[in-house]
This record gives sequence, structure tokens and C-alpha cells, in this order.
Amino acid sequence: MLKTITFLLATIISITTLGQPFEGKIVYKNTYKSKLPNVTDEQLTSMMGSTQEYFIKNGDYKSILNGSYVQWQLYINKDNKLYSKMANSQAPISTDAATNPDEILKSEINRGVTEILGYKCDELILTCKSGIQKYYFNTKLSVDTKLFANHKFGNWYDFLSKSNSLPLKTIFESGQFNMESVAVEVKEMKLDKTIFDLPANAQIEKFSN
Repeated sequence: MLKTITFLLATIISITTLGQPFEGKIVYKNTYKSKLPNVTDEQLTSMMGSTQEYFIKNGDYKSILNGSYVQWQLYINKDNKLYSKMANSQAPISTDAATNPDEILKSEINRGVTEILGYKCDELILTCKSGIQKYYFNTKLSVDTKLFANHKFGNWYDFLSKSNSLPLKTIFESGQFNMESVAVEVKEMKLDKTIFDLPANAQIEKFSN
């Protein structure tokens, strides 16, 4: 279950066009549909969180969730590590972002399929070993893709290399559940780099497959 949750967070969890790479905060509304007989939609939503605040500056990002189990996830670019904090542990779990248990079998892009918060969005569909991943994006929310070249976990670089942009909507379909994450607020702002620091004296646990 932890492996699935960590992978999902990375998924939800991003070359410039006319402007600079996006720096600021995006707030997402998340909904879940459970396919597990002993877990309801409400239980899964409560555990994972219905709201996600996503902060990004250059090559670092952080997600803060309101789930009862999942609290936050932090990516530190210089280490190429993902750190995930669960409510049942004091120690963040470290994952090597260069690894990826998934495999992309097919990808396709459809242009101008929807509009989110006034942004006309293209759609990228990744057919993966783990299921179907759909991303909706606009290049005004651009990223410096080169910074994430080694971020393979969660198919993150595969998405960025095709979109060059952060997602405004993500749909994740797997054998265990479906997840839909939709942006409800986009705020461009200068962020203090300390927001991407690990807690002082944090004891790190290594994630194992």
C-alpha cells in the first residue's frame, strides 16, 4: 500500500515558452474512487486528502495534503530524492527519484480538449504498466524540464518532457482506485527557498520496494 501511495503522490504529484518557469502555488481538489472491497471512496479520500497545496521553485517542489495518513511530500532536486511524510511515522521516507517501477507502453497528445481556470488545456494520455494516466496542461505554467531529467519516479520526467508544463488536471486509473486532481487556484509568487528544507534533525527512513 505504501508503494502505491508513494507512486500516486509522485504522479499527482512540474522549457520555458514565452516567459519564465512557473514559481508559486497551485491548489488541487482531489477525489478518489476505490476499487478495493474493504475501502470506501470516503475512507480513501480521508486517508489521502481531498486538498493538495503544491509549491514549486526552480527544481524543488513540495505538496502539503490534508489526509489523515499522507501529510506531505518534498522533492529536493540536488539530491534527486523524494521525501514522503506519513502520519504514522515521525521519520520522512526517502525514495530515489531515479528509480521507476512503472513502464510507459504508449503515449498520445490531444490538443485543446478542455479549459481549467481560464487555461486552454492539451491532454497527454500515458498508457502504463500500472494503468492509465491523463494529464491536462497549458504551457503558460512552464517548467525547466532539464531540472527534472533524472526524476523518473512516477513517470514525472516522461510527462514533463512531452508537456514542458505543470498539470492543471490529472486522472490516474489503476487496479486499486481512480483519482482525479483538478486545480482550483493558481498563484504565481516568489517563494522562500526554506519551504523546501527538510525538518531540522529529521531521521530519514529509506523506502524499499
